Amino acid sequence: MTFKAKSLYGACAAMALATGASAQDTTLTIATVNNGDMIRMQGLTADFATKHPDIALEWVTLEENVLRQRVTTDIATGGGQYDVLTIGNYEVPIWARQDWLTPLEGMPEGYDADDILPAIAGGLSVDGTLYAAPFYGESAMVMYRTDLAEAAGIDMPDQPTWTDIKAAAEAMTDEEAGIYGICLRGKPGWGENMAFITAMSNSYGARWFDGDWNAQFDSPEWNATLTDYLDLMNNYGPPGASSNGFNENLSLFQQGKCGMWIDATVAASFVTDADDSTVADSVGFAQFPNKEGVDNHGNWLWSWNLAIPASTDAPDAAKAFVAWATSKDYTALVAQEEGWSAAPPGTRTSLYENVDYQAEAPFAEMTLNSINAVDTTKPSVQEIPYTGAQFVAIPEFQGIGTAVGQIFSAALAGQMDVDQALQSAQQQTQREMDRAGYHDK
Repeated sequence: MTFKAKSLYGACAAMALATGASAQDTTLTIATVNNGDMIRMQGLTADFATKHPDIALEWVTLEENVLRQRVTTDIATGGGQYDVLTIGNYEVPIWARQDWLTPLEGMPEGYDADDILPAIAGGLSVDGTLYAAPFYGESAMVMYRTDLAEAAGIDMPDQPTWTDIKAAAEAMTDEEAGIYGICLRGKPGWGENMAFITAMSNSYGARWFDGDWNAQFDSPEWNATLTDYLDLMNNYGPPGASSNGFNENLSLFQQGKCGMWIDATVAASFVTDADDSTVADSVGFAQFPNKEGVDNHGNWLWSWNLAIPASTDAPDAAKAFVAWATSKDYTALVAQEEGWSAAPPGTRTSLYENVDYQAEAPFAEMTLNSINAVDTTKPSVQEIPYTGAQFVAIPEFQGIGTAVGQIFSAALAGQMDVDQALQSAQQQTQREMDRAGYHDK
């Protein structure tokens, strides 16, 4: 996939190499993820350089799983390799309670932290103090080809069930034309395939743990979840799906190879961008599906955020950058350069009150409604001892979720069946929870 910002980023990088860092008093090393919004931000940092000529920026841009591994290792050991971290709302409260993050108090005048959507700000705060600033926020939804749906006689409801999704996937699949009815995450990782599968399991009425922290993969709800996931992907998904994550599926959808894609709402601006997407004029949106009889549309809530590790030796410069990149002025800059539909979504109330954004972003209302509908205190319809949405908000989940993700990805690749995968997930998860002593808490 390509992004207009890549050329801008190249120009900025060349300018930085030409001028060198000698003119700056401070150099910030920023660890970030290689998705479209972050690449776009790098391409617009000439604006930051103009406003802060004394601060130079160095970028470490990594694939999602690699980023998580490296920043987790660095902050847990106090390595001090990075001055600004791109982390999720999973890590923020856990790391803040470990005193690993710098509180974002005393932000520059005009930053307007009160404008941040309450659902997003709540996940980034501990005892009322903000420990990270959201760059963008998201829930999840169905993105689908309206032209293919019309040709197949499919009328996609605003609140589809998984039965609706299966019927649409079957009707829109045309392997001879290289069109697959549905694209879903298969790449292993707690924030890759397990983000989607956990949200799907929530919509099926499943839960990770019961009230005594016993793993629940031996439940009928989990069996139904994984059975239907594999059925959708094996019958109507693209080949090699066990290697596909967010970026790979985005590229497939933009190329017109997916009838449907169920994923993060942040993707909407990229699938409707005519410069990058061949199907930009034929994209419809619907709420994350639910299982018949279960009133739960997935409960997915995520934000990519900029945080400052306590180990930085340049906290003031880091705070200046974080404020710039997550401000209303940055949103306006993106709109000026690339249009309102490209503005980072899901973070500020003012964006969704902006009539220009509403006019240019057909996905705005669905995104806001999806975010506001999430209840991170009750992601499952069953009683649970944890909070979270498409993750479990405990420190051990990063390791457990990735291990289970590898098991389910192997099942998608045909290396084991549903029962074997769930048995392995049950045993591995239970063993790790026993080792962590959760049954004694």
